[in-house]
Amino acid sequence: MREVVLCPGSRSQALALAAAEFERAGRLRLHVRIDERSAGFLALGLAVESGVPAVVVTTSGTAVANLHPAVLEAHHSGVPMIVLTADRPVELRGIGANQTTRQPGMFGVAARLTRDLEAPLDGPVDPAAVRDVARAAVATALGGPDAARDEGAPAVPGPVHLNVALREPLSAAAGALPAPRPEHVDAGSWSAAARAAAVRVEVDDEPGTVVVAGHAAGVEAEALARALGAPLVAEVSSGAHFGPNLALGYRTLLGQTDFGGAVRRVVVLGHPTLTRQVPALLARRDVEVLVVRGAAAEAYDPGRSATVVDAVEVVETGGGAPDDRAHRAWVGRWVHAGRRLVGDEESAPDLDAATSDDGAARAEFLRGEVALLRRSVTRRALAETLWRVTWPHDRLVLGASRLIREVDEVVPGKRIRVHANRGLAGIDGTVATAAGVALASQVDDRAPGVTRVLVGDLTLLHDVGSLLFGDGEARPRLQVVVGNDGGGTIFDGLEVAATAPADAMRRVQFTPHSVQLAGLAAAYGWHHVLAATRAELDQALARAWDAPVLIEVPLSR
Repeated sequence: MREVVLCPGSRSQALALAAAEFERAGRLRLHVRIDERSAGFLALGLAVESGVPAVVVTTSGTAVANLHPAVLEAHHSGVPMIVLTADRPVELRGIGANQTTRQPGMFGVAARLTRDLEAPLDGPVDPAAVRDVARAAVATALGGPDAARDEGAPAVPGPVHLNVALREPLSAAAGALPAPRPEHVDAGSWSAAARAAAVRVEVDDEPGTVVVAGHAAGVEAEALARALGAPLVAEVSSGAHFGPNLALGYRTLLGQTDFGGAVRRVVVLGHPTLTRQVPALLARRDVEVLVVRGAAAEAYDPGRSATVVDAVEVVETGGGAPDDRAHRAWVGRWVHAGRRLVGDEESAPDLDAATSDDGAARAEFLRGEVALLRRSVTRRALAETLWRVTWPHDRLVLGASRLIREVDEVVPGKRIRVHANRGLAGIDGTVATAAGVALASQVDDRAPGVTRVLVGDLTLLHDVGSLLFGDGEARPRLQVVVGNDGGGTIFDGLEVAATAPADAMRRVQFTPHSVQLAGLAAAYGWHHVLAATRAELDQALARAWDAPVLIEVPLSR
């Protein structure tokens, strides 16, 4: 472990000051935040990018409770995290002592491991015992055998809670740091056992299989679709939104008889969360559903009838092969139909006119291009532009809003790193998560890329405290792109919007606001740019900013 995120507090002072000493010695990277919720999601983002748990240090009381949203997201997404909370000793618990509540067990089933570490009565703690706790915490967070939640279920990565009781005096002068003891922590053999127990899936004789890749499915989903000769329905944060079998416009296709109606088998990887069509397909009784268990805490089975497995092995039989004529036709139908459905928002430019010998034709072409750049930004244009400027060395984080569905629906295949907090699909901590992804990907400036996060205005306002980095804290290359439509327009799509009183819907669902984002950015020391046209958006995204920037894009309701 190399990353520590901490929040200030009296009871945790020794942990905080020790962390500062370790950072001074170059042994770890320290990130200080005043808001525990931001700190928790920052640790989540660091782990998402690095694959290694970050530790979050807090003081006692409500500080611990404020970590709960991030702990729940880590639990449901299968992201490793270690929560290190300071507490009162046993003699101060249960007597109404200040800032004291029942901290052990606060996170319930979301914690893979909970250890309540008592304050020693006399003498120092045995270093060997400390190392044993550390090994167990890291191994469990990474998905070692102790991380299984139910008997017989495979272990998965997730959060660990170490509650450390401290008795006064709470700290002392720092002495010499212990010598480095680099160790490899074995996360256990469960993954090898899963591969050994892989279920054999045959290439079907008559094509009818579709591979669904939900959030964090990984590149394995794309390879599986090719191996099965199956269309690939891949959400934008699946890690598999690319490849020759990718079916765009899948929402529409799944609702059509010639496509969704012809599906007879679905293999699911990851956690699908962005459509109603996918769970409806999986709940059909005439469809065989095979769910490959991943890092998430729960297997995705909306129909409660799926066969849940730990891995699959594709085998060819005499009846079919992934590259035979029937399978090529099956995949081709989905791919070509999807491309036609998505199309382009704008008609393709007349490139012949651009190089025509006719001056009038060239002038007309240029006027058209200028007019396009001067147009206001639509949601689709925002999604497509952000996707176009993001490359493999960049990172893209998508908040839980209407915009992630827009991106998912229209962008073409492209193998880039995309993350979204889809474990519980909440709007909590999106800016903090993106900051963690950025800081981890830009360690020692080894990666030249930019991290961009696309959020709606309410998602930004819900996590506005995460704009605060604090003096002396590292500031990553981070662009927060805000689609500002003045409230929660995602709720306009609810069925009830057609019948409920408009003024009530506006107040309690749309929740309008008039926050001036430019002033908000200035208060936190961020750059701000208003990108009202497509040209302004292109310029803002392409510019090399010397500090984090808030790019505000006005959108119509």
